Amino acid sequence: MNYNVNITNARKELYKLTDMVIDNGAVVNISTKNGNAVLISADEYNSLIETLYLSENTDYKKTLIDGKNESIENLIDEKDVKW
Repeated sequence: MNYNVNITNARKELYKLTDMVIDNGAVVNISTKNGNAVLISADEYNSLIETLYLSENTDYKKTLIDGKNESIENLIDEKDVKW
């Protein structure tokens, strides 16, 4: 869910907006006369940072692509994986 608000109303509704972001995964777009900002949860932010990090790792990216292209006949059942 995306929610748009100007900075004046964001200031008034900061607690409500923060709860929306944390509880519902909302993305709040805050507009100001100097530009825009986005309010997201810390979990969402950390997930984005991790995705960026992993996408820059060429070895990891190759592993994902190789796995995606693997024939289904070569896969093993999850119950047979030794953790």
